[in-house]
Amino acid sequence: MRTHGPIACLLALGAFASLAQAGQFTVTDVSSISSAVEIKPHDIAFAELGHDEAANPVGLIPFEEWAKTNPEQKKFLSPFPDYVEPTVIKPINGVEKAITENLLMYVAEARFVVSRPPQSIDLARYATTAFLARLDPAIEHRLLSPSEVDNESNKNPSRQWCGADEKVACVHSTYHLEGKLPIAVKLVNQLTDQSKLDDYLEFQSELGILASPDLDQVGLAQLTGINTPVAGAIEQTIFHINQIMQFGKFLAVLQIDPADPNRTMVTAYIVLALKARPLESSKKYESVPILRNMVPGMVLAGKSSFNAGQSISAGLPLFARNNVRAVASILDETRPTYPNFFLFQDCLLSVGVIETDAVSRRFFPEFTSSDLNLLRFDLRRPCRPDRAPWPPLERSNSILQR
Repeated sequence: MRTHGPIACLLALGAFASLAQAGQFTVTDVSSISSAVEIKPHDIAFAELGHDEAANPVGLIPFEEWAKTNPEQKKFLSPFPDYVEPTVIKPINGVEKAITENLLMYVAEARFVVSRPPQSIDLARYATTAFLARLDPAIEHRLLSPSEVDNESNKNPSRQWCGADEKVACVHSTYHLEGKLPIAVKLVNQLTDQSKLDDYLEFQSELGILASPDLDQVGLAQLTGINTPVAGAIEQTIFHINQIMQFGKFLAVLQIDPADPNRTMVTAYIVLALKARPLESSKKYESVPILRNMVPGMVLAGKSSFNAGQSISAGLPLFARNNVRAVASILDETRPTYPNFFLFQDCLLSVGVIETDAVSRRFFPEFTSSDLNLLRFDLRRPCRPDRAPWPPLERSNSILQR
C-alpha cells in the first residue's frame, strides 16, 4: 500500500498545479489601452507607445516629445515630476563640453482586471525583493544599504534616494546578459574605441507602495483615464543604471473596476529611458550583415539572432509583456484553500518524495518559517491522499486569512 503513496501524492499535487495554472493571463496587443472597451478576465490589453513594426519596432520616443504629448505620464513615470534630461560632460573634438544627454523613451502600458475588490489586496506584501524575484527570476536582488546609494546619476532636488522613508525598500539588482549576448559585447568592445560595455546590467531602485494620504487621486485618475477611486499603487523607480539606460519606472495603479465593484482594474506602466547617443551612433552598422545583429537597436527590439531567454536579453517587447503578465498573475492569485495543499505537501514529506519546504515556499513566499511550522503541526496525521481534506483548524485559518 505504501508504494502507491508517492504516486497518489504526485497525482494529487499535479491536479493542484493544473488548477493553479488555469488562471494564467494572456496578452492582447492593442493600439492603446484606452481603445480596449472591455477587458475580459485573465486578458491583458497591452500597448507600446509609438510602436511601428516597420519604422519604429521598439517604439522609442524622444524624451521631449513624450513630455509634451503625454504630460501626465511624464509627471508620474519620470524619477520625479520636474525631471529633465541631464547635462553631462563629454569630449567633443578633443575638448570636454557640457551637453544634454538626450533620451529615447520606451513606454509600455497595460490594463487587466483582478477578480477581487481592491480592499482585499494587501499591497504591503509586494514591497519586497521576493516580489521582484517572482516578476523576473533572471534578475538578482538584494537590499541596498544607504552608503551604497548613487545620488548623482539622477539627482533628486527634493530629497536623497533611499532616505528615511520606511515604506520604501532600497534594492540593488544585477542581471547577467544571456545566450550569446556576452560574446556580442566582447566583439563590440574589440571593434570600437568608445566606452567599453559590460556583459551585465546593474541598477539601484526604490520599491514602495502608494496609499492614502500619499495618493494623488485626481492626477492618477487622469493618468489612467478611469474615473473611479484609486485604492493604491505599486511603484519602482530605477534611479541608477550602469550603462545604456538613464532611468526606469514601473507603476501599477489599482482602482475599482467601473463595471464591477467586486473587481479591481489595474493599469500598469513600464518605462525605460535609453541614452540616444550609443543607439544613434550604431545605426550605421544596420546595413552590414555581420554586424547588424549586434546593433543595440536590433537587440532591444528582439530582432537579433543574439536575443535569448525571457528577460531583458529577449528584447524589450517580450521582457515588458512577461513582466506585466507576472504582475497580473501575482495580484490575481488566491492562496490555496486549507488544508488541500498542505495535505499534498505533508503526504509527500511523509513518503520521502521531498525533504524540504520548497513546495510551500513556492506558493506561500510571504509566510515565515514559524507560520509554516504551525500549519504543518496542525496537519500531522497519517498520509491518506485518497481521503477528503481534513476540516480546518482555528489557528491555521488565522494564519491563512492574515
